[in-house]
Amino acid sequence: MRAMAQPVVLEETIGPVRRLTMNRPKALNALNGELVEALSGALAEAAGDEAVSVLILRGAGRAFCAGYDLAEDADAGPMDSAAWFRELERSAERMLEFFDHPKPVIAQVHSYCLAGGTDLMLACDLCVSSDDAYFGYPDIRFGSGVVTMLLPWVLGVRKAKELMFTGEDRIPADEALRIGLVNRVVPRDELDDATLALAEQIAKNEPLVVQATKRAINRVWELSGMREGVAAGVELDAVIEAANLRQRDEFRRITKEEGLKAAIAWRDARYRGEEA
Repeated sequence: MRAMAQPVVLEETIGPVRRLTMNRPKALNALNGELVEALSGALAEAAGDEAVSVLILRGAGRAFCAGYDLAEDADAGPMDSAAWFRELERSAERMLEFFDHPKPVIAQVHSYCLAGGTDLMLACDLCVSSDDAYFGYPDIRFGSGVVTMLLPWVLGVRKAKELMFTGEDRIPADEALRIGLVNRVVPRDELDDATLALAEQIAKNEPLVVQATKRAINRVWELSGMREGVAAGVELDAVIEAANLRQRDEFRRITKEEGLKAAIAWRDARYRGEEA
């Protein structure tokens, strides 16, 4: 008899803390449609639960999140700009549900946190990282754009441009801490406890005040034009994706014919000058 498949999001309540675990370990918790919608549902449920004061988001297995599911993208094939706009707008809206959530959300990051995974981490309020984590945006390497443009609001324009223009995807945890990408870095074997301790420290405070403070701080970004910036990014990314650039087409072809691992190897070899 076949075992029942586990849900793609695991939920655990620890006192006033709700821990959500992305559960696609074989895919390094890549964001496909099923996972994104499951996260949305879990957030909505936690918002209405008065016993929950703080949320933690983490990933099962070897990584936090390797980004959007590129195999799913390759299967979908080329789309026109209108279809891409609808797809990307929905993705950005789902990301902003973390930003808009009434309760604080802490990203608990280990190993890879790349592309859409970095977007996801940035949409959370805080980030505790293990010392083996890597961050970055390799999207530009294969002719793709950034879905939810939050990085400039966290790091500032200069550093965001550097990371995105280069396609750097090996920003180590200590550098991420230095530039303000994460709040804390701890040894890998202390990550669960350190993140939970931070969540419990926040949960000791009056929930109404914490939630109002989150909203007030978020308003600083909003009054500075953050939402308009994200919307503009979605529009421009739709143009990029619909262009079906040569690099993107080749990446999709290799993914379909040889598998995602081969496509990523092709992408990274070109980037590091290992192939003409």
